[in-house]
Amino acid sequence: MANSFKTLQGEDTATTRTLLHEAIPITGTIVSGTYVDDANIKTFSHGMYEAVYDYPYLSSSANHIFDVTAGYSADWFGSSSANTQNAKKINIYNQMAQVLVGYDTGSQIQEFDADGSTSTSTDKMQACIFVNFARLLVKDEIKKNSFRLSLATSASALHGDANRGILKTIGDYGAQTDYLTNSPAGEYGLLYTSSDGDAGEMIAGHVYYQAGIAVITSSFFSGAFGQLSASAGYYVGKDGISNALTGTTISEIANGFRFTVDDISFNNTTELNSTIYFCRANNTEFNYSANPTYLSSSEIRVKGQNPAADPVSYITTVGLYSPDNELLAVAKLSEPLKKSPSNELTLRVRLDY
Repeated sequence: MANSFKTLQGEDTATTRTLLHEAIPITGTIVSGTYVDDANIKTFSHGMYEAVYDYPYLSSSANHIFDVTAGYSADWFGSSSANTQNAKKINIYNQMAQVLVGYDTGSQIQEFDADGSTSTSTDKMQACIFVNFARLLVKDEIKKNSFRLSLATSASALHGDANRGILKTIGDYGAQTDYLTNSPAGEYGLLYTSSDGDAGEMIAGHVYYQAGIAVITSSFFSGAFGQLSASAGYYVGKDGISNALTGTTISEIANGFRFTVDDISFNNTTELNSTIYFCRANNTEFNYSANPTYLSSSEIRVKGQNPAADPVSYITTVGLYSPDNELLAVAKLSEPLKKSPSNELTLRVRLDY
């Protein structure tokens, strides 16, 4: 071990922030029909949402991909106490709006607004489908301008079915520089519909980057919505999205959404923060060791029995200590470095967190 300590000065430390990205592709076959009897789809007795896995969820190798649920505002035109799971759908909407949109000055939960401007009252998204991606995929956040969701405006049972309707891709086009920050959950981008890869047409929803949640307005969907029975040739549930929201369960709505999905892709983000310590050993420092084996009969072994030779040591470890002299971190060198009065060393120690 070293025989002395050296205090780090302000110029001896530096901080860096690195963003690592990973491409996440989720094919529609996984979401809507890869496994027999939807073995990778987990439903729950409470009926509040459906969980999607990449393998049958009872398998030890299965990974949770995302959850799907749906809900609407109590002020939505289709809201009625006679609706199937009416209270649960309102609760789901309120829960999502509370977390992602927040409260107004009157302590009332605000509704989702298409363009993100909560001051307007004519473009509210009062009935939505919510896709909550697993933290395993999102990591710290979704990368801006990377979210793309290709889906059909009508549902069907089999991926690639010709009766699925027109495929459209919605994405947060241009969000790398044009995103919103007025959400208590962090930053979010607007999802635009597009059939040619350019931003345009209508606003189809929002994607909340740090929360990892996509909110899709029900008005995006048209035509039949639900699970198409391959044998009977009809849609299970109601014909349109509004009828599905009012007359079917949340699990059935989630099923209908899954069968519209053709492809989901985005880049996740891992934020890597680092503190770099420059441990400088000047020519007059750290040339001696307190290791008992450093001496032999009161003579420095590495001098080779030459009393006139300069003292020398070999650095193998760097320890970082707190102000009260508590060891906090240890860095090991790949090989010993020779230190003598004729040289100086600067060791770069990086702590990632």
